Amino acid sequence: KGKIPAAGVGDLVVASVISGRPDMRKQVVSAVIVRQKRPYRRLDGTRIKFEDNAAVVIKDELGNPKGTMIKGPVAKEAAERWPLIAKIAKIIV
Repeated sequence: KGKIPAAGVGDLVVASVISGRPDMRKQVVSAVIVRQKRPYRRLDGTRIKFEDNAAVVIKDELGNPKGTMIKGPVAKEAAERWPLIAKIAKIIV
């Protein structure tokens, strides 16, 4: 009866796909969190929050993304920790 560990931006999580292509739905995948609604504090003291929660599905533990495109911005913390995700991100906030 312990607490469920919390995950934040840049963390690797095991998740189930809720919305997306029919062949991807209801699958358990590894993903990296790139946006979160809850405000979090950066090292320079600023607080940042996004409009939605989002994650990027990855193929392996090295961080190779399964897709070729990321819709919406990616947090700087996730981009620094996962360079292969930063490579395909259009906007890094």
